[in-house]
Amino acid sequence: MGAASALADGRSAAAAALAPFANAGGDSAGALAALFDFVRPRDAREIEGSVARYTAVIELLETDPARAADVRGHVLRLLSTRRLVGFFADSGILPGTGFFTELGRIVADRLLPDVPDPEDLRSALRQVFHRRGDWVWFSALPAELSRRFWHLIAREAADDEAMARGIVGQMLEALLILAYRMGGIDVEAEFGRLGPEFKDHGACFRGLTGASQRYVDTLRAHLADPGVKPLDSAEVQVLVDQCCSVIDRARRLASARGTSVRLSYVIRRSAQSLRRISDLGYLLDAGVVNEEADLRQPEVVERWSGLVRSALAAESRRGSLRSHVGVGVSMLALRVTENAAKTGEHYIAETRAAYHAMWRAAMGAGALIGVMALLKIFAGKLDLAPIGYALGYSLIYGLGFVIIYMLHLTVATKQPAMTAQTIASYVGELHADGARRAAGLERVVDLFAAVGRTQVAAILGNVSVAFPVALLLSMVFVAISGAPPIDAAKAERLLQDLDIAGWALPHAALAGVFLFLSGVLTGYFDNTAGYARLGQRVERLPWLRRLAGPARASKVGVYLEANLGGLLGNFLFGCMLGTAGTVGMILGLPIDIRHIAFSSANLGYALAGSGFALPWQVFAWGLLGVLLIGTVNLLVSFSLALWMAMRARAIAPRVELLGLGRHLGRRLRSAPSTFFTARGLPDDLSVTPASHRAP
Repeated sequence: MGAASALADGRSAAAAALAPFANAGGDSAGALAALFDFVRPRDAREIEGSVARYTAVIELLETDPARAADVRGHVLRLLSTRRLVGFFADSGILPGTGFFTELGRIVADRLLPDVPDPEDLRSALRQVFHRRGDWVWFSALPAELSRRFWHLIAREAADDEAMARGIVGQMLEALLILAYRMGGIDVEAEFGRLGPEFKDHGACFRGLTGASQRYVDTLRAHLADPGVKPLDSAEVQVLVDQCCSVIDRARRLASARGTSVRLSYVIRRSAQSLRRISDLGYLLDAGVVNEEADLRQPEVVERWSGLVRSALAAESRRGSLRSHVGVGVSMLALRVTENAAKTGEHYIAETRAAYHAMWRAAMGAGALIGVMALLKIFAGKLDLAPIGYALGYSLIYGLGFVIIYMLHLTVATKQPAMTAQTIASYVGELHADGARRAAGLERVVDLFAAVGRTQVAAILGNVSVAFPVALLLSMVFVAISGAPPIDAAKAERLLQDLDIAGWALPHAALAGVFLFLSGVLTGYFDNTAGYARLGQRVERLPWLRRLAGPARASKVGVYLEANLGGLLGNFLFGCMLGTAGTVGMILGLPIDIRHIAFSSANLGYALAGSGFALPWQVFAWGLLGVLLIGTVNLLVSFSLALWMAMRARAIAPRVELLGLGRHLGRRLRSAPSTFFTARGLPDDLSVTPASHRAP
């Protein structure tokens, strides 16, 4: 009884929302606005209620021909009395003005709203979807509901010849506009940076323009004289496929050699335009060329519904600053994260040799970190202005991390920001279903296990050496000067820095944010080096060629292009660590950083500074602080990097990670040692079955 009552209430509310359509001479845009006001959720992210209300509307229209005819009349009148060219040629396609110009337009419209054009369909749509967050819930509505709605509209749309001619004419105009835009793509300077492999790319785009013009001319002639046989869009579709191949090649070259916001923007806009040309050609064939075609066929309705759905969603978010910035950032973020993913592959040990090499690299870095921690202690004793401390600490950290990088050593906390990108790149490939998807998830679990044991090796390698090196340097200092490098008061302050009941863990979280940012910077500068052809430009420096000779100048250029991201990412990470405390002091805020490797070294110096007389409880509390600081460092940097990488690849984190979590849980229960040790690893990767390797 309750379910029946709820269903009746839903139909009653839907009927009320459809009431404005009963007035045949009323405002069509206003009637649609009232309908979608009914469908709209209170919170754009909670669409369950919207789906239920939209479903109730569709079901009512499917069972009530009179109401369906009213809605159909208003929708068709809206389409036949408004300009549609801009809707077909621009809605759902990135604007040609570029990312930053469009950003300025959005900001200007926020400050001073644009004047609507009463004759343009897009203005009517902005009247219907008049709230900024409408695109969020509208995009989330099931596509099946849109297809059912347009199937209702298509029942009589083809019977109105005058209206059909008007819509077809504007579709032809839009197709030509898109084709001529694509025909001029060879003048885009950004494509010239892709190298000789991309030369002569403009031929197929100009061919598309010519084929589109011939196609449109014959359709116009057929509309004027039905005795003229029109061409179909077969030639246009073939050239669209060829142009798509060129765009895909451009995307791959940009991925290999670096990209920019402008190049990523042009590539995405071109792909959207080609897809729209293909859709328009298909629909025009169905509506004009093919005499046996029926606009009510499921394939035709689905193609039209998909085009309108994407265009409506784009128009709804046209004024969204968050959406526009998100699109632009994701275009470049994908390239940045792909660079970081490639770097992350070097932090994954799949063999005993690689695992032991990671131990050696981490131990070497731990030794240098012990020295760097002592240098920072000495710098803290100097009488400097705040900016002097910030500069001194930054140079100690930054140059130290650069030396560690150049010596191919490993700082444990640098790994998560890189390996998270690698994991996301493989999670993004889990498109298969059934057994294939399960096998893919198992391979990603193998990757998690490889990352886990490598991370354990790196952490233990850093800590197990940084701590004793600090003790050794303290004893050397005592032997030379008769006193440890720090006094008891400084030792107490170092121990307070490790106190998890104080600010140690928030400061560790801030260090994790800096670790994530350093990973982003590494990917960004790697991308910039490839895009700017840094190696070739450095090789051409006159002073370097005179000083080192052409051959050595070439080697310097090759090295800088291959390692610019690592060098600058590490140096800037050091600057972040070095300036955080000073910035906190200037602002009067509790801002500082805690890093596991430096914390372990500081624990060693504190032990020596206390004359090796620390109570075991104090030492154990400090050791626990070191371990928790490391845990927070890793979790924060890994989580942020994984979130960014999955967003850049348009992966739904909840959906993918839930399935992955179940597989991880099973592996942890069945073979926990694979996440922490090299037990069972082969000595040589070549003897490992491919199915058992990490991706």
